[in-house]
Amino acid sequence: MSMKATLKGAVVVALMATLGAGAALAQTCEQTEFSSKTGQTYLEAEQAAMVKKDYATAISKLNSLRAMELNCYEEGAVIKLSAYIKIENGDRRGAVEDLLSALQKGYIAPADAPQTYYNIAQIYLQEEDLAKALEYMTKWQQVGGKPDRTQKWQLAVLNQRADKFKEAVRWAEEVRREDGANFKQEVYDLLLYLYNQTGQKAKLAEVLEILLERNPNERKYWDAIAGNYFAENEERKAFEVQKAMYLIGLLKTDEELMRIVNFYNRFNAPYHAARILEKEMNAGRINKNLERLELLANLYQVAREHEKAIPVIKQAADAGGGGAMYERLGRSYADLQKWKEAEEALTKALSLGGVKDRGNAYVLIGQSRYERNDRSGAREAFKQAGNNAGRSWIDFMNSEEQTKRALVCFEVQASVLNVQNEAKICKSLAVLGPENVPESCKTVKERLSAAEAKFNATPECKGQTM
Repeated sequence: MSMKATLKGAVVVALMATLGAGAALAQTCEQTEFSSKTGQTYLEAEQAAMVKKDYATAISKLNSLRAMELNCYEEGAVIKLSAYIKIENGDRRGAVEDLLSALQKGYIAPADAPQTYYNIAQIYLQEEDLAKALEYMTKWQQVGGKPDRTQKWQLAVLNQRADKFKEAVRWAEEVRREDGANFKQEVYDLLLYLYNQTGQKAKLAEVLEILLERNPNERKYWDAIAGNYFAENEERKAFEVQKAMYLIGLLKTDEELMRIVNFYNRFNAPYHAARILEKEMNAGRINKNLERLELLANLYQVAREHEKAIPVIKQAADAGGGGAMYERLGRSYADLQKWKEAEEALTKALSLGGVKDRGNAYVLIGQSRYERNDRSGAREAFKQAGNNAGRSWIDFMNSEEQTKRALVCFEVQASVLNVQNEAKICKSLAVLGPENVPESCKTVKERLSAAEAKFNATPECKGQTM
């Protein structure tokens, strides 16, 4: 299950616990129950939302309630159920508005206010709005929220992601104190990173001493530990040691640094691998050659960082990558929908040679032209592709153009039919005498002739009859 799904589940459970219709309201609301007029409608809305998951019906019921004159208890219940539905429907911002409204209007008891602020923080965390998540985590504490171990850990991670490293250290250290000798590996990983970021080398060394039972300043001990893990095929543990060595500056040679890059890649962290590889190549500590540039481009592309991959692919192409690298560059531009650049790169790839699938390269060129409204150029490229994809594109374009022609003719036909119908009406009114028919009937024959002439002259209607 994803982090967002986990957070959503936690927020929904909290809402049901603290924001249900039966939850106590603040003392500013004296009413404590629904009226007979509104109670049944609310019950139907609640059943639809929480039991049947029929949110459309629930929303409809809530809208009916909003149209009624509600007491504060009823209005509070409606707002809370609305927040629940919006969470379930993914409208997190709307849910926050409902929760804040409930707080401001006094529909949430003071005892439940901390949990509500905490729920809002979790909603913003789902939205990846770290600043707002931290803001409401702070409000939660200000109104009496007491973080437990899990919440302290969350505060540590949130502050780390927001680059508030000193605050992150404070919470991570509290977690470590609570964990004692049994603190988890993730706490070690975060503290290792934070102490390095904040320059707290003494604490960094202390953590390493505790976990590795070695002197962190002696290279030979690190090498020995890493060697033992390698010998036992415990590559993950070896990686953790190597990572710590890199963070404190013990790894310096091309081979050592490439080992770190390959470790990150092997353990499914291509973006971190790319960042280290690029940083060390720029620093001159890893040799920059075609092979390494191709690896860097691969890492960024696997991490879906296409914008970062493009300049690397350019360097690889200029370093002798030939048509194959320009083809790859063109595909990257296409992924970003930079169609002009895609065509230029693919055209150069074809001219240099070395393209594995020329047909698909022409299809991409055709697509880039199509997206820029160069239809004739697109047709030419799709023809040159000579494959099923190219033919499918041509069929699609033909269908587009046929539809466009049909619409033009339809409009002309409709005009003729309108005047024909008007002529029939005028004919039926002729018995009333010329002085009693509408003025428009006097010109209907001329207008019908003009409409029919336009139909006959319209190229798109050629071969069609009225």
